[in-house]
Amino acid sequence: MAKIMLAKNKEMRVESGHPWIFRSDIQHVAGNPQPGDIVEVYSHQNRFLGKGYYNPVSQITIRMLTRQDEDINREFLYQRILRAWEYRQKVADTESCRVVFAESDFLPALIVDKFSDILVVQTLALGIDRYKAEIVDILSEIIQPRGIYERNDVPVRELEGLPQQKGFLSAPFDTRVEMVENGIKFLVDVENGQKTGFFLDQKENRAALKPLVKNGRVLDCFSHTGSFALHAAYYGAREVVGVDISAHAVACAEHNARLNGLEQTARFKEANAFDLLRNYADQKERFDTVILDPPAFTKTKSAVEGAVRGYKEINLRAMKLINEGGFLVSCSCSQHIDNGLFMNILHEAARDAKRAVRLIEFRSQAKDHPILMASRETQYIKCALMQVF
Repeated sequence: MAKIMLAKNKEMRVESGHPWIFRSDIQHVAGNPQPGDIVEVYSHQNRFLGKGYYNPVSQITIRMLTRQDEDINREFLYQRILRAWEYRQKVADTESCRVVFAESDFLPALIVDKFSDILVVQTLALGIDRYKAEIVDILSEIIQPRGIYERNDVPVRELEGLPQQKGFLSAPFDTRVEMVENGIKFLVDVENGQKTGFFLDQKENRAALKPLVKNGRVLDCFSHTGSFALHAAYYGAREVVGVDISAHAVACAEHNARLNGLEQTARFKEANAFDLLRNYADQKERFDTVILDPPAFTKTKSAVEGAVRGYKEINLRAMKLINEGGFLVSCSCSQHIDNGLFMNILHEAARDAKRAVRLIEFRSQAKDHPILMASRETQYIKCALMQVF
């Protein structure tokens, strides 16, 4: 097995538990490892640090799998996936959940989502992609799904020298899958929906709406396929308006509303949320609860400044629409906007909106998306529940 020697002082990140080794961390490569191979990793002082898979094409050249001197084989993968599944059975409703969350489950670059009896798999690095057949076999054995679908149609794979692709990893099935989240039915398009078809990471935050929306008028911006909006309707809101810029998303949300018999309470419109918030303010529209769950405004550190402006604008405008004593549920999934920065954005928005705002609860992603303490990249969801005066 090839041996990778790290440069002086570059072992500290690995020893702290972070699974990534960058190209600039490597001093010497002994042997002739091929892209995707398992390699042994050593410190500058020749101290064994563990094993991971190697890809010189990627800036993240090694993704660590273990700090033990153990074989990386089917049994290794089986035990890691079994442990991930057993954890979900303890902490989550496994009708719909993330089964494997990459680095947080010690299987870097592997994502597995479960929608009812269908699994969706992403292998986002060359090293884990090599084991795709074994992973599918293990998932079939442990979870026994009706079908498995591959959603590797993501640009990040190209950074690993991998093609974008999607398709069946089992016998074909209808890729429009009905699932239940918190008692609400959703139709998930695992073939063409965003990411793996549905955003499971906000499940617990959507459930947290329950005490905030009863008998109220609710506005859900960036509603996508209606997940927050339909939770509000299900929990007793008298009227819910969902807004998304995508006509396809709006059509899906309307279908999901009908699926639950909530079409009289929840209505959806195709619009730019920024423009709509401005127009509603001009029209003096008022809501008891406003929900903001936008897509990531930045995926790079260099774009943080612009993202901050965007988050501040939508929160400021939302605060101006909320009745005295009403609620704002504001989310960010931008990993580069940390908790402190997000709270500062909300504070500045409240100041400029001339509203008094108090924080009720600050939440993160659902328990089936656990956060690896050594890897801040695994924490990305921020969800602030606030009362506005």
